[in-house]
Amino acid sequence: MKLDLSKIICGALVSVGLLLLGICIKGGIDNFANRGRQVTVRGLSERTVEANMVTWPIVTKEMGNDLVAIYNNIQATNAKISAFLKSNGLADNEFSINPPVVEDRIANRYNDDNSVRTRYLVTNVIVVTSSKVKLVNSLIDKQPELMRQGIAVVAGDYQYQTNYEYTNLNQIKPEMIAEATKAAREAADRFAADSHSSLGKIQTASQGQFSIEDRDQYTPYIKTIRVVNSITYALEN
Repeated sequence: MKLDLSKIICGALVSVGLLLLGICIKGGIDNFANRGRQVTVRGLSERTVEANMVTWPIVTKEMGNDLVAIYNNIQATNAKISAFLKSNGLADNEFSINPPVVEDRIANRYNDDNSVRTRYLVTNVIVVTSSKVKLVNSLIDKQPELMRQGIAVVAGDYQYQTNYEYTNLNQIKPEMIAEATKAAREAADRFAADSHSSLGKIQTASQGQFSIEDRDQYTPYIKTIRVVNSITYALEN
């Protein structure tokens, strides 16, 4: 019996086509089954750093009825505070003397003129701005030395708070972002292993904002820096 070669080739091609079709159908079913299977994880990076910039307002007040006498007292006070700062290691460019703020208590329409005994209240502020944080902290502790010179430094005014900053964030940003991304990947790997899946490609990713906060209320010169990355991975069987 003579075989028809063309029929044999045709049959083989049909078989191969059916096989490929089956593979494609299976792949499509697998893709459909895996579609929508994903996990969103977050990775945290955290650092504790010391502030590298401090702003310390030194506030004094003068009261009286004679503006010239008040002015002379303020000049003497500023000279003593300036000498105190320089003798303890601060340079001239690390502090500045603000113009005094004068309150005329008689001119204040909310006051009863008959109740005012002292007309003028003058607020005087010398602002220290320095990268020598530890030195400035030691000077804050030495404020009683100013009291011995007859200078009363006013504390607790919310307008004049000592402020500590960390200004080198850009130098540690790349490393912290990498740490947060690594932590997110590790969390995703654990989730995939627990669900008997394998981790696929990244679907979406977002980087959180960096936050710089005081570590606690007692040491405002120690800062905690945080960033959280959020990443969504595909899950595959």
